[in-house]
Amino acid sequence: MSQKILTQGALGAPTIIIQQPGRRLLLMLLLFALAFSVMLNLGLLASLEEYATEGEGADEQFHSGDKLAEDKIARIVVNFMITNPYTNRIIKVIDQAAADESVKGVLLVIDSPGGLVSDSHEIYHKIQQLAEKKPVHVQMKGIAASGGYYIAMGAGPDAPVYAEPTTWTGSIGVIVPRYDASELAAKIGVKSDSLATGPLKDTLNPFKQMSAQEREVWDEIIEDSFVRFLTVIDEGRPKLSMEQIRELATGQVYTANQALKNGLVDEISFEEDSLKKFQESLGLKKVRVVTYKSHSSFIETLLGASSKTPEINIDPMSSIIDASTPRAMYMFGWQQGLKSGSF
Repeated sequence: MSQKILTQGALGAPTIIIQQPGRRLLLMLLLFALAFSVMLNLGLLASLEEYATEGEGADEQFHSGDKLAEDKIARIVVNFMITNPYTNRIIKVIDQAAADESVKGVLLVIDSPGGLVSDSHEIYHKIQQLAEKKPVHVQMKGIAASGGYYIAMGAGPDAPVYAEPTTWTGSIGVIVPRYDASELAAKIGVKSDSLATGPLKDTLNPFKQMSAQEREVWDEIIEDSFVRFLTVIDEGRPKLSMEQIRELATGQVYTANQALKNGLVDEISFEEDSLKKFQESLGLKKVRVVTYKSHSSFIETLLGASSKTPEINIDPMSSIIDASTPRAMYMFGWQQGLKSGSF
């Protein structure tokens, strides 16, 4: 419905302005529909792109050595928090290296603080399978702690583990992050009143204190993951006894020199030197060193996700609520909401 407004003109004559608020509302609705359509189409394109590229391998990029050499050493780089989508991507790369007959050996390059227990073990298992087919050596970069150290053990008991002079490693242990916001909730008048079928269904609720029964249950769960970590090291570092491993498994992070002294690594070496030793051990006069680069998704390419710095969620309430979902982690320097990686 139009609205007439009577105003004074420049020469004193009355001027009538007709306003039609319906047009403004219609324009807003059209803009909203357009925005919704764009988002919907982007989602459909992303789904189609993910489906279409599901079976494709990673791109192979020249790193060093002889570009014309037929024999290759493949660098598999784990430089992310060990969680999806990076876990699935690295597994595909491992399978790609295993299937490529021209790849004579694999250098597992680790620069990761760890991540989820399940994802760490999944990558470890795939590296074990790879090591049964081809030699795998390990190169630790800036940090190879907790889950980062865990996956290194997949290379096997005979695989050399190199660390750079400034590497931090170790941090052997398990953490299930949890907030206790019960006192805060009491102050602001929030009460936990979940509807549950049993006393443990609402476990790790951040708005109530943990009961003795809950703590006992979670202690057993954490111990199971902890013993698995110790066993993985026991199998991967045969020169260390289980007693020695337990003494090292305080959650402490170790410098490269400390790790070498305690038998967690074999040698302090930069990557270029480690590659030379690897080539000599393979008996290859010429070798082409290649790196696998996984394809970025449509959305990552669109948003430039790979070039962004790690995103840290600083909303405390969001972090508290999110922490109610249990996450067993082999993780050093845990931060809620950390998302990083470029693989």
